Amino acid sequence: MEHRYTHGHGPAVLEGHARRGALDSAAYLLPRLHPGMDLLDVGCGPASITADLAEFVVPGRVVALDASPLAIEAARAALAARGLLGGVELAVGDALALPFEDGAFDVVHAHQVLQHVDDPVAALKEMRRVVRPGGTVAVRDAVYSAMSWFPQPEGMDLWLSAYMATARANGGEPDAGSRLLSWARRAGLAHVTASASSWCFAAERDRSWWSATWAERCFSSFGPRACELGLATAADLQAMAEGWRQWGASDDGWFAVVHGEILADV
Repeated sequence: MEHRYTHGHGPAVLEGHARRGALDSAAYLLPRLHPGMDLLDVGCGPASITADLAEFVVPGRVVALDASPLAIEAARAALAARGLLGGVELAVGDALALPFEDGAFDVVHAHQVLQHVDDPVAALKEMRRVVRPGGTVAVRDAVYSAMSWFPQPEGMDLWLSAYMATARANGGEPDAGSRLLSWARRAGLAHVTASASSWCFAAERDRSWWSATWAERCFSSFGPRACELGLATAADLQAMAEGWRQWGASDDGWFAVVHGEILADV
């Protein structure tokens, strides 16, 4: 089955990805970074995490790679705004066929990428291939079935089941975070440290944004694909979006996103 990116690259998705940084999304990797390392960020999106990582390894080589030209253009704009465009190379490419020589990097990083890939073991083998001896493969991914929230308005459970079914129909695995250790072992990565961390959306500003972006994605991101696959109806999308809006409007609103992480020594 050929993989298809479930979220798409619409404004709501790219804006959401641009909010991420190394501290909230790659803290497990930071102690291993030092100046002069060569680093590849696979599936960089708008490169907000890449930009932070680049500051840890300057003057090392940093490459931001994504399969989507739209994401690369967003990355170009974001890096230019931070004055980092000259220090980060941009490349369009596939995680299953990285366009680099063996042993080209000290660190290969991927955040919320393997959940969208139809052969994550092959992707990890590619990441391992382009890391030189003594280097690190660092991967972090979500576990959708472990997501938890309160309160629980009608429509939210429907959202989660429809999203997960759509992601799997697209060739992905929305519980990728819990499978990273297994996939890494199957990819031949023998020295792997596994961990977990989370995002929490409870402060009013965070809750407002998180609810609004998912309500929008019901109509502009995964939602239309769910309908195309027969996994949801237009009425279902309305119910999901309304559930998200009700959750976001609650002063008691709390939402946790669990992530699995691995650091693999090459």
